[in-house]
Amino acid sequence: MTHADFLRFPEGAVAVVTGAANGIGRQVVEDLARLGVAVSAWDLSPEGLGQLQAKSRGWTGRVLTLEVDVTDGAAVRVAFARTAAELGDAGFLVNNAAPPSAADMPFMEGLLGSLGSVHFVTEAWLETPGSHGGHLVNMSSVAGSLIGIGSSPSYPAAKAGIAGLTRYLALHRPNGIRANAVAPGLVETPRTRELMASEKGQAIIARNPFGRAATSSDVSAVVVFLLAPVSEYTNGVLVPVDGGALLVQ
Repeated sequence: MTHADFLRFPEGAVAVVTGAANGIGRQVVEDLARLGVAVSAWDLSPEGLGQLQAKSRGWTGRVLTLEVDVTDGAAVRVAFARTAAELGDAGFLVNNAAPPSAADMPFMEGLLGSLGSVHFVTEAWLETPGSHGGHLVNMSSVAGSLIGIGSSPSYPAAKAGIAGLTRYLALHRPNGIRANAVAPGLVETPRTRELMASEKGQAIIARNPFGRAATSSDVSAVVVFLLAPVSEYTNGVLVPVDGGALLVQ
């Protein structure tokens, strides 16, 4: 395999990325589309989706932006049907949508918005022909899945649940899928600006061996690798993307 083939996706590859309008999700959409993958980008932010659509002009892969509430099972199924009609069946899925880590919301609402939405989207995807032999990456976090931090109890609980669901899917392999998860630490995104500027955020950064937070590109690179055929035998892993910060907690 040559370097040029390392992240080559099959011709006609289609991916669905949730939480796609900003931050990590937007970077995943861009990285996949630049590799020639057609991407159905889902989010609740029409403004963010509009910006993504405008930015996507000139990328190799087509980007279809859809306003989708991933906690609504019926809306999710409609979105998969539209994706299939306009791009083709989706063989790749990135479950990235979730409430912010700092969101103050009731426990069950937080679980629904994060773990529940991953379940809804995955179950709907498994009903589509594209999922057969498909590749799935879920967005977990070091919070909950590896360490016990979190601004509210629902966030680490949901992220731990996503890690567990990923392992279940990897073991049982419905439709022959391959399932993996990524666990970022602190990532510099529009959602984390306030935390990054705070004393707490600066302390987290100071303890990191790299002396900085992750960028969306740092996380997206791992997501794309786990989706790509080159990682065909990688299944059921939870990959921390934290610059080694867990080593000094």
